[in-house]
Amino acid sequence: MKSSSLLFCIFLLFLGFSASAQDYNEERLNLPGDNLNLYAVMKLFQESKTLEDFERNLNAADSKINNLDLNGDDKIDYIKVIDYVNGNDHTIVLQDPINEKESQDVAVFTVQKDANNNVQIQLIGDEELYGKDYIIEPNYDDAVSANETPNPGYTGNTRVVNGVRVVETHTTYVEVARWPLISYLFLPSYVSWHSPWYWGYYPSYWSPWRPFYWDYYYGYHSHWNHYYYGHYRPWHTYRYTHWNDYYYKTHRTYSNTVHQRRQSGSYKSTYSRPDLRKQGSADYVKRYPANRDGSKSRNATNTGVSRQKSQPGVGRTTGKRGENKPAVRQNTNKSTNRQGVNNQRTKSTERKSVVKSSKNKPSVRSGVNKSSDRPANTKRAVRYEKRRDAVKKEPAKRSSETKKSRSTQSEKPDRK
Repeated sequence: MKSSSLLFCIFLLFLGFSASAQDYNEERLNLPGDNLNLYAVMKLFQESKTLEDFERNLNAADSKINNLDLNGDDKIDYIKVIDYVNGNDHTIVLQDPINEKESQDVAVFTVQKDANNNVQIQLIGDEELYGKDYIIEPNYDDAVSANETPNPGYTGNTRVVNGVRVVETHTTYVEVARWPLISYLFLPSYVSWHSPWYWGYYPSYWSPWRPFYWDYYYGYHSHWNHYYYGHYRPWHTYRYTHWNDYYYKTHRTYSNTVHQRRQSGSYKSTYSRPDLRKQGSADYVKRYPANRDGSKSRNATNTGVSRQKSQPGVGRTTGKRGENKPAVRQNTNKSTNRQGVNNQRTKSTERKSVVKSSKNKPSVRSGVNKSSDRPANTKRAVRYEKRRDAVKKEPAKRSSETKKSRSTQSEKPDRK
């Protein structure tokens, strides 16, 4: 009896383990595209203002969106953005330069606008990285007419995606047309964006870092799943009617190197550290302590391009990834600056007044008054006194001698 109960418990544990393993495997595709979360890419696209801004933030180490290393050099690849314009249709390609001769398309945005200003957008992962027909799009409210605008506070039914129960937030084609980047694409002054960067030639603000293991990457982004799955959904058909003839057959670029590495299983090493999932989650909570479920906006992660290195122990990284801190600028307080200027002006005024007052007064030169300022030379003074006395006595002596000579002459007898 005891043995049967023990076997039953073991059977239940096995079922639980199998179920958890199945859920675990459903969270990934086992393809290279697992290291670029297209839900995060769609969210970034919705928040960006221009394609240049989108490309910059997509490749920012600070956002932790790009985790692709397709050529296997143990460095993150730079993803360039190219917009192919066909009338009112935009085919925006995310492309990875693999080496000097090869490039690989990663994913494609298709944006098309009709005469009523309704915009349909989809993000399609390339089949080499995501498999066939991997498509996500905004969670359109199919029950609402295409020309109607939904209540911004309206949320629909809940659904379960990869074991996460989320509340759907619906939108329409009119609302999508108001996204900042989409509005920018349809300006009369818009010039088609073709990224100027290529293999070995990248912007000065960017430098590659070592990629994360997938479990760390997923543990970090899993906090956004409520938002990702609530605002976007997978789709099964291509809305862009010229997908095959305009993009797939004409503009699609693929790499034999990526195909061979995929066939040989080279990309599977990224799944070898499941223990790092908790650390990725902990790093997210540390960075956003008040936003654990990803319900708030993601703007804080797109504040710029940071070249900080990754933390040790989070997978394939060896550097240290610190928190993103705002730059400190000197003398940014205007009131303080103004106060400092006033102080300087006061000091200069005091200096000027001192100079003016000194000009009005007679200058005092030491040693001008000989009687008091300059100490007397004793020997010179004695000689001077003797000479002065001698000069005074000399006339008196001469006068006495004259009188004496006159008296002598009068006393002599006449010589006849």
